[in-house]
Amino acid sequence: MNAELPPVIAIDGPSGSGKGTVASRAAQALGWNLLDSGALYRILAHVAQQAGVSADEPARLEELARGLRVAFMRTPTGAEQILLDDRDVTAVVRSEQSGKRASELAVIPQVRQGLVGVQRGFRRAPGLVADGRDMGTVIFSDAGLKIFLTASVEERAQRRYKQLKQKGLNATLPTLFSDLIARDERDRNRSVSPLKPAPDAVVLDTTGMPVEAVVDQVLDRARRRYGEAAAGRRQGG
Repeated sequence: MNAELPPVIAIDGPSGSGKGTVASRAAQALGWNLLDSGALYRILAHVAQQAGVSADEPARLEELARGLRVAFMRTPTGAEQILLDDRDVTAVVRSEQSGKRASELAVIPQVRQGLVGVQRGFRRAPGLVADGRDMGTVIFSDAGLKIFLTASVEERAQRRYKQLKQKGLNATLPTLFSDLIARDERDRNRSVSPLKPAPDAVVLDTTGMPVEAVVDQVLDRARRRYGEAAAGRRQGG
């Protein structure tokens, strides 16, 4: 790790493993910046659709990716907010449609290359918590702490089912189960940045674990690894 660069906690894992929630809560506890890399692919899917750019136009997709201006903020109530060119796109990004198209775009090498610089641009003081599928293997391969979260497909489908129901959206467990298996297959077998733990990653199986317990494990490891830099807001700071 380059001592001159802000510290990074890279959290990777398959869809539904809890990495987004864990990363968000860890970043909030530490007072660090957050990168939800999956949201970038969803935003790109939205931008491409608005611009009429299809998946068989990789050069144009790469150009769109390089030009994304995205920020992850928190409202006064503590809710996450995703801004694109200072415009709130949170609801659009979290839609199922954006998620499915993003998964299709993520296998395109030019798309991934176009987003590399955008993602690394989030590495700012005092530190960064980055979640995705290749944070520890590609984007921040020098991260001082790498976590790979996993969970059974059954549990991940149940989690997704509950999330969708809470949003008032229709969903069936068999469909979600099949979708997760298909997405895992795409992520693990793509030619560029396949989903896998970094050799030096800590692998945590979150099956049956409450999210608070997972966050506590991540924060404990962060404080052991980064010391005072990861003291965070335990004292209200």
